[in-house]
Amino acid sequence: MMGRSHALSGWCAGLAVAPLIGLTSVAEVVPFAAATAGYALVPDLDHPGASASRLLGPLTRAVSAVVRAFSGVLYSVTKGPRDEDSTGKHRHATHTLAAAALLGVLAASLGDRGKWAVLAVAVTGLVLAADALGDWIVLAVLGAAGWSVAGTALPGTTAADAVQAGLTEIGGWIGMAVGLGMFVHCLGDSLTRSGCPWLFPLPIRGETWYELRLPRPLRFRTGGWVERIVIAPLLLAAGVLLLPGALKALEHLFNTTSIWLAGRP
Repeated sequence: MMGRSHALSGWCAGLAVAPLIGLTSVAEVVPFAAATAGYALVPDLDHPGASASRLLGPLTRAVSAVVRAFSGVLYSVTKGPRDEDSTGKHRHATHTLAAAALLGVLAASLGDRGKWAVLAVAVTGLVLAADALGDWIVLAVLGAAGWSVAGTALPGTTAADAVQAGLTEIGGWIGMAVGLGMFVHCLGDSLTRSGCPWLFPLPIRGETWYELRLPRPLRFRTGGWVERIVIAPLLLAAGVLLLPGALKALEHLFNTTSIWLAGRP
């Protein structure tokens, strides 16, 4: 399974998109990206072995069973004349742009209800991301709160205040985090040999569930060496460089090192 790569790609996408929608402070960007990382795992609820399906034991396994059953029924009802003979359970209903948009709109409507609704959606994403990536992502969110407190001139400000302010600013944009994460997952699956039918229900070549793929020589196997040795390290590096202020800090380090080296005899 590509759980770690999906979560990392969601993290990178969240960091890249947040400034484009007006989220600029660390306390806004990092929780947004953490949510995007977590919801990049949601499409795989249609697989019983996925981390999202195993996260809360019997509860998420039951959700996974319902998702798989629904996806199978939807596939049987909507498949085109040239669609393959398949159960339609994995990489179908949840692996579509339509599903990403639907869940994103639902999350946005919740986010508009206030910071506590945003918190509920964001924490769900954070738990999913931590299960795939480890506790470092939780520490990143806490560090973002601490960084925001250290950078403010307001006396008496706490980490909790920083988090609440960040969640208030995110508001309905939490729906963007959800939908973006799910869509990035679909794009990632399109890089693999199996492809992903994320344009459903648009009919293509007689298929309602047409799997979009890279040209054959560029496809890689899920869990193979390309993902582990090439894709994951690149995503991890991008996930660090996209952090707010990371490039400036790197430039400062480079300049400082250059001056130090130039001054050596």
